[in-house]
Amino acid sequence: MLLSAVSFAKSKSKTILVRLVSQAGIVFSFNHKRSRHQEKLTLLHYDPIVNKEVLFMEQKKIRSL
Repeated sequence: MLLSAVSFAKSKSKTILVRLVSQAGIVFSFNHKRSRHQEKLTLLHYDPIVNKEVLFMEQKKIRSL
């Protein structure tokens, strides 16, 4: 058996990059790293367009790191 015929399991990274979107009704977002094993991320963060701290919710996964 050749080494090229052996199937190796792919290793997954422990962190992923996600896009967080403002819930203030505007189109402001930023990217944040989180653990792959955590639940979807929600946090309070400063929104420069509204000049307040606003709730940001995870919209989608961008890539694995």
